[in-house]
Amino acid sequence: MSLPNCPKCGGEYVYEDGAMLICPECAHEWSQAQMEAEAEAALVRDANGNVLQDGDSVTIIKDLKVKGASSALKQGTKVKNIRLIDDGIHNIDCNIPGFGAMSLKSEFVKKI
Repeated sequence: MSLPNCPKCGGEYVYEDGAMLICPECAHEWSQAQMEAEAEAALVRDANGNVLQDGDSVTIIKDLKVKGASSALKQGTKVKNIRLIDDGIHNIDCNIPGFGAMSLKSEFVKKI
């Protein structure tokens, strides 16, 4: 089994000490389970729990009010070619026909 590089400094001389991984270059310590949990948390999931990726197509699952717009985004609106972002509030950046560029939360969409 090959050990991963240090997530803090990128050092390649990582060694195991029990359940912990240690980097001798920067003295950073972490566990493999901790890295797996962080990788799982970084995944963006839709309302049904499917993992979303850049370029996916999604459908809006409920009517969403849009600030400054005269109408709402209707349930069933299809959005193609999404881009995943992490701005703290929204997960998806997309271009919706008739509305333009917009950011959405992944909890209001489902993967097609």
